[in-house]
Amino acid sequence: MPASPRALSGLAPFLRPYRRLLAVAIVFLLLAAATTLAFPSVLRRLVDHGFASDASADQVALSFLYLFGLASALAVFSAGRYFTVSWLGERITADLRNAVYAHVLRQSPAFFETTQPGEVLSRLGNDTTLVQTVLSSSFSMGLRNLLMGTGALVMLIWTNPWLMLQVVTVLVAVILPSVYLGRRVRRLSRASQDRMADSSALASEVLHAIPVVQSHTAEARETSRFVEASRRSLRTALGRIRARSLLISFIIVASSAVLLWGLYRGTLAVHAGTSTAGQLGETVLYVMLLSSAFAVLGEVYGDLARAAGATERLMELLGSESSIQTVAQPVQPAWPSEGSTLQLEGVRFHYPSRPQSWAVDGLSATVSAGQTVAVVGPSGAGKTTLFDLLLRLYDPQSGRIVLDGAPIDQMSLQDLRARIAIVPQEPVIFSGTVSENIRYSRPEASMEEVKSAARAAYADRFITELPDGYDTDLGERGVRLSGGQRQRIAIARAILKGSPLLLLDEATSALDAQSEQMVQSALAQAMVGRTTLVIAHRLATVQRADVIWVLDRGRLVEQGSHAELLVRGGLYASLAALQFGASR
Repeated sequence: MPASPRALSGLAPFLRPYRRLLAVAIVFLLLAAATTLAFPSVLRRLVDHGFASDASADQVALSFLYLFGLASALAVFSAGRYFTVSWLGERITADLRNAVYAHVLRQSPAFFETTQPGEVLSRLGNDTTLVQTVLSSSFSMGLRNLLMGTGALVMLIWTNPWLMLQVVTVLVAVILPSVYLGRRVRRLSRASQDRMADSSALASEVLHAIPVVQSHTAEARETSRFVEASRRSLRTALGRIRARSLLISFIIVASSAVLLWGLYRGTLAVHAGTSTAGQLGETVLYVMLLSSAFAVLGEVYGDLARAAGATERLMELLGSESSIQTVAQPVQPAWPSEGSTLQLEGVRFHYPSRPQSWAVDGLSATVSAGQTVAVVGPSGAGKTTLFDLLLRLYDPQSGRIVLDGAPIDQMSLQDLRARIAIVPQEPVIFSGTVSENIRYSRPEASMEEVKSAARAAYADRFITELPDGYDTDLGERGVRLSGGQRQRIAIARAILKGSPLLLLDEATSALDAQSEQMVQSALAQAMVGRTTLVIAHRLATVQRADVIWVLDRGRLVEQGSHAELLVRGGLYASLAALQFGASR
């Protein structure tokens, strides 16, 4: 269903903080409209009395001074209207963009299973720009012309009611087709914005995977996909442009018809002696104001229709509710001094997009404070999903997870995630300096603490060799670092956080043998006083663990030490034979 201009009411909460300035803008609008409506009356007196044979030079000069005074007042009021409305448009749009961005960041990963990041970026960019255009320009123009059109209509009824009755009849005859065309423009505007978002989402996905695209020589294929998406967007946009062009053309013709009809009837009245030349000029100006206001309102309606679609899309984002919610009165257990305790009690979970397949199926286990648990299993066994559940990126469908004596769904998300540090398999490096990236886990950390964490992660040496050391800008996604260097930055970030529970998701997978040995030593030190869960296949990590969990299809099928599991000859022994070979 196409968005109605009523969808713009969703902007009301963003207007409320600026009620006073909005009132000032409306006052300027009223004054500018009133000044414009005064012109025809002053002009009538000038024509009827200023050009009379008995009129003195002072009277003529005074009439022109009145006109100049009105023009000066109009200039001041229009400038005030433009400044206040433009300021409001910029400020409200910035608030809207910030609110949408902050809201999206709080969504759970389930939200991004159905909403592509590229589409979100399109809404933050293109849609907020449309809203800004309306708030800064179109809405002001529309309200101004609505006031002038209404005022001109009232003055025409007051000065020439019979002519006004005929003009209104013509206006009614042209309004109905305009409404039909306006609805079509509104529908096509929403479709055009959706197609544009599709193109942006496709481009964002491909640009974030340039090495993969180029390694498969898929540049031509991806270009063809983007060209096709652009073609669909263009077809929809051209349909909107054609409909809006037809609407504009119709409104101009209709407005001209109203103007010429008023001029024709007024001329006949002057010839018949029932009206003066000044009255004719006044009537013609009011009809011109009415018809031009009608034409501008038709143009503004098209802008409002597009902005309504944009607002509706933005409100959809703001209206989305994260599946992960914090209780009204969260529990805050004591901060552990020797690492966190963890209990998994019959945890079952499936992803929203795959309800028929359990990613974690009846998982029950206990981890003591300071214990190191290695989580192993074949691909798709649920290892990374377990980490997602611990971080409460998702909630299980049944069962519960207890951290430090409190169910995690009864804790605040901030408190829960403050207790957990994670080193992912694919480390994320943000654009910014080395120190800013390490500080990401603790922005208030001192420079000495940052360097200490880097030394513990064996990252200090390569950092000091960078052009600006810890102040070196790493570029978007850390493109100036090797995979192993990015991993050590991520490990330093986790060490700096100082959380009692450490999650390592193949934390050494990107390192060469020499770097791995150094980082394994650093991680061994980092694990002291912490509870650690580590997803690993490499023998060195697995052998060091206090206990090994073996997952298969979301179930905990085996647990024990490395030696115990080898003796049992189960799934772990099979994995060890395949992955470790002679090291077994």
